[in-house]
Amino acid sequence: MQDWDFWLNQRLWVNVALVLLVSLTTYFVSRTLVNRLSSRLANWAHTQRKLRYRLVAEIFRQTSRFLLFAFSLLLALKLVELPEQWQANLSHGWFVALSLQFALWLGSGVRLWANSLVMHPDGSVRNPVTTTIIAIMLRILIWSVMLLSILANLGINITALVASLGVGGIAVALAVQTLLSDLFASLAIGVDKPFEIGDFVVFGDVAGSIEHIGLKTTRIRSLSGEQVVCSNAELLRQTLHNYKRMEKRRILFKFGITYNTPTEKVREVSRLVATVIKGVADADFDRAHFLAFDDYQLTFEVVYFVLSSDYNTYMDIQQEINLGLLQGLRDLEVQFAFPTYSLEFIGGTLPDIRVAGLPGEQGPTIGNAQATRAQ
Repeated sequence: MQDWDFWLNQRLWVNVALVLLVSLTTYFVSRTLVNRLSSRLANWAHTQRKLRYRLVAEIFRQTSRFLLFAFSLLLALKLVELPEQWQANLSHGWFVALSLQFALWLGSGVRLWANSLVMHPDGSVRNPVTTTIIAIMLRILIWSVMLLSILANLGINITALVASLGVGGIAVALAVQTLLSDLFASLAIGVDKPFEIGDFVVFGDVAGSIEHIGLKTTRIRSLSGEQVVCSNAELLRQTLHNYKRMEKRRILFKFGITYNTPTEKVREVSRLVATVIKGVADADFDRAHFLAFDDYQLTFEVVYFVLSSDYNTYMDIQQEINLGLLQGLRDLEVQFAFPTYSLEFIGGTLPDIRVAGLPGEQGPTIGNAQATRAQ
């Protein structure tokens, strides 16, 4: 009889109807607001090309409809009188719903941030391995903190659980410390970005292009064709030259002319070098000076810049400069120097030298001696 009195209670059904009406109204209103806000932010991101607007819009789109209805229901239950036990459960419900929704928002934000790091502005793709690892670790951390917070809010003692996880993590870290060192080196490469896929790097006796950046190793395609596999931790210990990010290349080269070149023509050589380099595309002339008196030449030092990081472009430019200098020095009647030595004989008389096979009866004279034909 009491059960029928409970279900036939008019106040009960009024409260149920009120809760349902308020819950549905609140749900549809809040859902409409979230959709309009995310659409407005997406439009702002498209018109102003602002990444933060797009991120916020995508995060709002990850609002769970189930949790949104749960918020609406919890809000509607505030309008009716409930027993104290139900009030306590409602407070736990608010915390659980908010924690889940914040975890969804943060996880979505981390995923979108990782995607933005993987893509270059020109549409090409960076190495996704390290960025994906960071995103996964952050999402695991977010959901772990959320679950532990929910358990603590429900009155469950999580101290022993956290301590067990800490001891287990230390044991695993000691067992795989070499792997972890390479893993954290991979994370450092992803965060600091000393190089990326496609960069041309030189370290030690290795020179080549980065092909792959993995969890443990980085693979480099060397100039001679083979693939060089290097540990990430070992690679970060090296002094590495990244030529891909070089905006322009500074070139210094020297050449020499003979000592019998007149002074005025020596001056003209410097002007010739400047004219030749300025006439080559993608080359920026800096200086050309008569540097020193060396053993067998008058040495010139030349500095110019190649306005490109491509090595083949540099070699093409250097070839054009060399050809221009070769023709220009010939026009000036100036000779390139090459190693020469003079031997001076002082005192006495040179002996007679007979050179076999020379035509005629009389051979060439060498110093004070005359070479005669071998009989």
